Amino acid sequence: MASLLENLVEVLDRENAEYEKLVLLAERKTPTIVKGDLEDLSQITEDEQEIVGRLQTMEKQRAKALADIANVVNRDVENMKLKDLIQMLDKMPKQQEQLRDIHERLKVTIDRLKTANSKNQLLLSDKLEMVEFDLNMIKALKSAPQTANYSKDANTNGQVLGIFHGGFDAKQ
Repeated sequence: MASLLENLVEVLDRENAEYEKLVLLAERKTPTIVKGDLEDLSQITEDEQEIVGRLQTMEKQRAKALADIANVVNRDVENMKLKDLIQMLDKMPKQQEQLRDIHERLKVTIDRLKTANSKNQLLLSDKLEMVEFDLNMIKALKSAPQTANYSKDANTNGQVLGIFHGGFDAKQ
């Protein structure tokens, strides 16, 4: 059981390290969004995708480690949560403290990530609104009525807009 717990703590510790990298990228993304640097934003997104891929692998390892522990302690694998495990480890205070510590660190890291992502989402939303506004302005300018754009050829042979010099053009 002790080695299973050590394995779980190690996986959670590596997960926390990856989430901390995501936090740094999210914080780096904020000024990039403000500047509108699409090249840097693209690179940050690629880096995030790599980290997310590693996190998915670690998440599977964490689930397996937790399932192994649940089987050893004869608990339902589907309902076994980290909090439950921490509470069960009263007779193993060292492992209980390790799990409690990494659990708290993960919560803090994920809260930081949520905060940074929320801020970035608001900034991106504002940027998108500005782009839509600019596009609407451009469309409005292109479809504005054409007035006072007469050339010297506007009046040829006495005809202006279908009117002959002295009468109305019935062909129209």
